[in-house]
Amino acid sequence: MNGWLLAATAVLGGGVGATLWGVATGPLRRRVVAQNLSTALACPGLLLLAQGYDRPAYVDLALVLALLGPVGTLVFARLLTGELADDPPRAWGLTWAAAGLGAAVVLALCVAEGPSRAMLKVLLTGALLIGGNIVASHALSGGIAGVRRG
Repeated sequence: MNGWLLAATAVLGGGVGATLWGVATGPLRRRVVAQNLSTALACPGLLLLAQGYDRPAYVDLALVLALLGPVGTLVFARLLTGELADDPPRAWGLTWAAAGLGAAVVLALCVAEGPSRAMLKVLLTGALLIGGNIVASHALSGGIAGVRRG
């Protein structure tokens, strides 16, 4: 087991396990935040696994998840507008912590990869992951007018 796999185990075991528990239990506002954070934690885990196992296909999977995960959160925000309007989720601390984790993983992988096409794919994945989850968190908290009005 190398350091990349150990870091992936910590991210996937601790972070995604906690978010799965959050999705399965608790009030609606915690469930939608946990659903959004599961993507924000699974993508860095997949990137770390790709480096640890030397499997570039895992980067492709992380890229697709970084693209579709926040879109799924936006669909939930749109469908649950009425229920979330009274008590909107506020998870900016968790959002920025997950964005920081994603940025740290992307930076470490870019240093390990060096200048190449693979580094560009990792950078694109990181940009989609961080930007998408910040936009989705903003929508969940009622910050996008079209989502709030329903």
